[in-house]
Amino acid sequence: MTSSNKCVRAIISGRVQGVGYRAWCARAASARGLSGWVRNRRSGAVEALFCGDAATVDAMLAAVWDGPQFSRVLEVEVIGETETHCGAFEVRDTC
Repeated sequence: MTSSNKCVRAIISGRVQGVGYRAWCARAASARGLSGWVRNRRSGAVEALFCGDAATVDAMLAAVWDGPQFSRVLEVEVIGETETHCGAFEVRDTC
């Protein structure tokens, strides 16, 4: 990873399960050229890892507040710099 790249993990809470949020997130991240993953959490939240150009990661973190049509994001907790991920953005199983 170069100095202009970053990876952050985020926990997105609200009405984010059962509304296509993971699929939306994967499409939005892939369209931005990001790598990483997204998964549901048993708590009802969605967890995601976004890796790529720092400005693009920041733009994705802003976009997660919108989500798909029937979602309603109440909180986005950014965990901070974390593990790295290369390759295609993927949807993972619930943890």
